[in-house]
Amino acid sequence: MRYHYDEKQYHYPMYGEIYICDHPVYSRGTLFKIGKRGIVIIQQYYNSDNKTTWWQEIDWKLANDLYLNPGFRDYFDKRAREPKNDIYPTVSIRQIMWALKMKPLKREQWETCFDRREI
Repeated sequence: MRYHYDEKQYHYPMYGEIYICDHPVYSRGTLFKIGKRGIVIIQQYYNSDNKTTWWQEIDWKLANDLYLNPGFRDYFDKRAREPKNDIYPTVSIRQIMWALKMKPLKREQWETCFDRREI
């Protein structure tokens, strides 16, 4: 559908890194870091066999598109900060895609929404 994010045929992740921590919602995320400040982006996944969901790092195909978006640096400057208790500020992939005015991922029935600005 033309209104949703269109995956590129080939993409190699050049930006972001896997971040492992003890956050109450997730244990792995994609960390974008400049200097000492950083922001973690997470994405929700679904297992249809046992109907469970979990949060972890974003699809590697999305990392370059986010980082290279013209509005990313401004978003990063407003939201990123140094880690507090070894945890960086966290946002979901859907939150940042809306903020950067990117076409969103297709919304699934099983997805969880966060009401607050930071997770």
